[in-house]
Amino acid sequence: MAAPKVKQDMAPPGGYGPIDYKRHLPRRGFSGYSLFALGIGSLLLGYYSLVKWNRERRRLLIEELEARIALMPLLQAESDRRTLRLLRENLEEEAKIMRDVPGWKVGESRFHTDRWVPPTLEELYYLRPPAELEREKFGLQNYV
Repeated sequence: MAAPKVKQDMAPPGGYGPIDYKRHLPRRGFSGYSLFALGIGSLLLGYYSLVKWNRERRRLLIEELEARIALMPLLQAESDRRTLRLLRENLEEEAKIMRDVPGWKVGESRFHTDRWVPPTLEELYYLRPPAELEREKFGLQNYV
């Protein structure tokens, strides 16, 4: 038997077209230079807003400091009045307690000076309940 005639697969007349082997990616986003400029611009804007906020914060700090300076005499006077009231109450209580002791001088200072020595908290609250001294010393610290 005769072998059938096989037709060989050949290139088309004129050959195949060129093979596209290069990458053709679509352009995405900004170029490198524009991204660099955008980064520098955002950095400068950030520095500008930071400097602006620091100036505002400094102005607010100065305003708060001036308010504290203005209120300091009032707060100091209130503190002095409270201290003197406590000292007077302590002297009255000391006079009641020590009235039977001969030679006892009520309110005699234990300091050998004529200058005013601010009393400590223990001196102010020694005739009061211990809870008042603790509240004055620690305030609301025990709740934290």
